Amino acid sequence: MLENNLKQIFADISSGNNLGEPITLVGATKMVDIDTINRAIELGLKVVAENKVQEFNLKNSSIVGAKQHFIGHLQTNKVKYLVGKVDLIQSVDSDKLASEIDRVAKNRNLVQNILIEVNIGGELSKSGFTLEKAFDSVVDISNKYSNICVKGLMAMLPHTDDESLLENLCQKMRGLYDKLKENGMSIEYLSMGMSNDYLVAIKNGSNMIRLGSSIFGKRNYLK
Repeated sequence: MLENNLKQIFADISSGNNLGEPITLVGATKMVDIDTINRAIELGLKVVAENKVQEFNLKNSSIVGAKQHFIGHLQTNKVKYLVGKVDLIQSVDSDKLASEIDRVAKNRNLVQNILIEVNIGGELSKSGFTLEKAFDSVVDISNKYSNICVKGLMAMLPHTDDESLLENLCQKMRGLYDKLKENGMSIEYLSMGMSNDYLVAIKNGSNMIRLGSSIFGKRNYLK
């Protein structure tokens, strides 16, 4: 199953997004065991990511041959477990969190790569900067903190079957991404698209997708 799933996804993303940019595939490994993760890496998965700090701490040292990202909601008191250990913290959803990442990174004499999370659907259940405030916030965070490097944007699209809505939201995110680049920011990642909507996302400007069940199958979250 794992091999077939990855083959299909690699085929789906082989020609890049609608703009010809290569797609970075991130394997979302929540509740996936170490052996399965390492098998996926052997099959060509180059980036894996956790949603919870506790789970990252348990698996971190056993993952071989892949970059590691963090994609879940991050509390400031848990920043210390990730800074310098993950290649990218994708879910920076507030200035307060950016400030704490910068502080810890400064103490460790390193620069931590991050993405700024945008709540593109304006959903109360999700965190992140509003689309209206995102541009100024990204520029401000980038200028203010010397020990973090803003590498791009991240968004979670709403769960909906309305493809035209998803396309519209993806295009708004891409517009924000392009505007930041036009204004001199050296960003490279627009992380948008999960198992249920990644095909729509890559047709509308995403160049990084975060897939869990499409790679690893359905997981039992009630365990």
